[in-house]
Formats: sequence, structure tokens, C-alpha cells
Amino acid sequence: MDRRNLMTLTAGAAAVGALSSAAKAGGATRAPAVVAGDGTRIGWRQWGAGRPVVFLHSWGMRSDMWDYQVAALADRGARCIAYDQRGHGRSDAPADGYDFDTLADDLAAVLETLDLRDVALVGHSMGAGEIARYLSRHGAGRIARVAFVAPAIPSMLRSADNPAGVPEAGFEAVRDLWRTDFPRWVADNTPAFFTPRTSAQMSRWLIDMLLATPLPILIECNRRLTRTDFRPDLRAMAVPTLIIHGDADASAPIDVTGRVAAGLIPQARLKVYPGAPHGLFVTHMAQLNQDLADFIAPRRS
Repeated sequence: MDRRNLMTLTAGAAAVGALSSAAKAGGATRAPAVVAGDGTRIGWRQWGAGRPVVFLHSWGMRSDMWDYQVAALADRGARCIAYDQRGHGRSDAPADGYDFDTLADDLAAVLETLDLRDVALVGHSMGAGEIARYLSRHGAGRIARVAFVAPAIPSMLRSADNPAGVPEAGFEAVRDLWRTDFPRWVADNTPAFFTPRTSAQMSRWLIDMLLATPLPILIECNRRLTRTDFRPDLRAMAVPTLIIHGDADASAPIDVTGRVAAGLIPQARLKVYPGAPHGLFVTHMAQLNQDLADFIAPRRS
């Protein structure tokens, strides 16, 4: 498989699951949408009570991708909150606002509307970029710690100071494939996202999320992700950060993403999962749930 194709799946992966209610701690019902600065309505859900943990899904997905992490961390005493990024899932799909400044402002709207403090942020793939930009744009006043899961940052585009990146023409060639037959591209790239032990039903669940996202939004989010340099954002991060990455990640190869990010963030710790692909939130679910719990949501005594 062409490495250029694989690296753009970096855009791809997962979401949360825990329909929420601000009124009923520990229960789950649909909550009123958060309204972003430009009027976009952001759908969100929560489960559990305790320290807030906010999950950010990756390219093309929705918050449901995090269902298994939400269930595990809520049992360990966390209030798990997940929202659908603009253009995804239950949120509005405006024609613009897919740049990382606006996406970071959407995260700020969620935190401020719900008045969340001492927050742990968890982001997969593209979601890590939103967290990094939020911290550089809004500061860490509400944030206690951060977990990046298979981050697709800091910089994916080849440049003079980033020779390991992919040329813009390579990314555009993949986007041309999407414009022709996106479902086929997904099918061709699915095996590398999982492991042979992943059930067909689990794979189908996540693929359906991806295919439900409008193609123009998929293209624009990928374009923004691959063209954004997060290295200045990471150098400025001032909170304890755990980076979890698989050494078999074909979508966001660890040597140009997770390892580089860990070297830029002052308080970062990198944990490598041998043999784990980009979809490690389902393929290595038990290990990830435990590591996240140990890092951000201690078990109730």
C-alpha cells in the first residue's frame, strides 16, 4: 500500500459514546447543543460523574468512537464528555469553519458553556491538533492534563525543515481518489487501520461513521490537517501530556508523529504499543483504557 495513502488515513478514526444530560449525573440523555461563536450548534453527550474528561474524535468520525473508553473511565469515577465536531455526527455542518483556530474555539465553547475545570483532554489523530491549538490559543487555565492517542501531528507536509513529510501533490492525489470513489478508498485502507483479530462488526461500526460524514467536509478537514504545522503549539504546551502510539500505525507513522510530538512537548511521556495500528482505541482497548484511567481518572476508593 502506498505510504502516501496510508498517511492520509491519519485523518481517520474514531469518536465517543455516551449520550448526555447535564441534569442527570451518571445517566445519559440528549443534552442541549453548545452554540459556538459563529452560531454553529455542537452536539455533545456525557456519562458518569466526577473529574471531567473531554474526548475529541478524529477525522470523519463522531463522538461514538470513544464509547468503550467512556464506559471504562466512567466506571473509574470520571465525568466523560464527548462532542461531535462541526460537520460531523449530531452537530451542524456549516460551509466553513474547519480551520484549526475555529475548531479550537469550538472546544473552548464546550468547556466554557459547561463551565468545566481541572479537565483532562483526550484526542485521537486529528483531535490532537485541535487540543494543541486550543492550548496555544486559549491557554491551560481549565486544563489539568492531556492524552494524545495516535496523534496525526505535528507536521505532515514536506518542507525544507520537515523532509520526512509528504509532498502536497501526494495528499491531493489521495483527495482526488476520494472525489471519485470514497467508499472504495475506505475499503482498500481498512485492513491497516485494524488488526486481523478485529471483528467484522467492529470494523463496520467505525466505517459507517466515516461514510456518514459529507465528502466536502472530509476533504476540507484533511486539507487543513495536512497543511497545518503544530510544532509551535506543541512547544508551548505547559501541562502533563501522555502520548500513546502504536509502532504499526500506517496512518500516522510514529516516527514522524508521536515520537516527534513527544520531543517537542516539555512535559510529555511517550508510551509505545508494540504492533498497534491507528485504530488502537478498539484493537488495544483494554490496555488503552487502563493507561488512560491511570493517567487521568483514578479509580474511586
